Amino acid sequence: MKKFDAKKVTNELTIWLREWFLKNGKDCNAIIGISGGKDSTVVAGLAVAALGKDRVIGVMMPNGKQKDISDSIRVCEILGIRNITINIKNIVDAATNELVKGAKELGKDELTNQTIINLPARIRMTTLYGIGQTMNGRVMNTCNLSEDWVGYSTRYGDSAGDVSPLANLTVEEVRQVGLELGLPYDLVYKTPSDGLCGKTDEDNLGFTYATLDKYLRTGVCEDPEIKALIDKKHMMNKFKLELMPVYKYGNVKADVK
Repeated sequence: MKKFDAKKVTNELTIWLREWFLKNGKDCNAIIGISGGKDSTVVAGLAVAALGKDRVIGVMMPNGKQKDISDSIRVCEILGIRNITINIKNIVDAATNELVKGAKELGKDELTNQTIINLPARIRMTTLYGIGQTMNGRVMNTCNLSEDWVGYSTRYGDSAGDVSPLANLTVEEVRQVGLELGLPYDLVYKTPSDGLCGKTDEDNLGFTYATLDKYLRTGVCEDPEIKALIDKKHMMNKFKLELMPVYKYGNVKADVK
């Protein structure tokens, strides 16, 4: 496997982001949801390196109380970026209540667990775009290749955004970029968790990111059951990585009888 050159990739990412903003939002601000995890921390670090701290805005969005929000605050302080906290609990509660009413009208007594888990992520993305449009901003996606590959993201939630610097990097590669940027080790190597269901990412997935990263970069997975699980998750969630199917007017020849 080719050795990952963190210095080279970090430099290329910084230049790429700077050029992207020149073409798609000259003088715009970078809007980033700061969770305190490695991905948003690294994306914020890259944005500061590319644009300068004055053009980066961090948005913290706890759903009620967030036990590790001190990490989010610390990221903003280390990078010296403007930041705000918008507690989404009232919005989530109101949306949940209305959705329950709608579900009951359709014959369902309650929402599915997955609906409840994904709703805050979608409200967070709506919040980011509200700030983005108000503050002349572009919303930065914080997903990485490993998570995207097995569908570990919320469609129209954290999977959305205007630009995605980490989409082709595995979890370990993201960490290496973070260290290259000089970000604190404990934040870059913080145990990944979605902050929604109370479990770590690896608990939810059923395998480690180290196993997944190795499989993605080498095609090798020693455990056939885990390989099958990774492949299954990828196939089930592949649609999240693709553009919405669109009917191509004029290209379909209907067989009308």
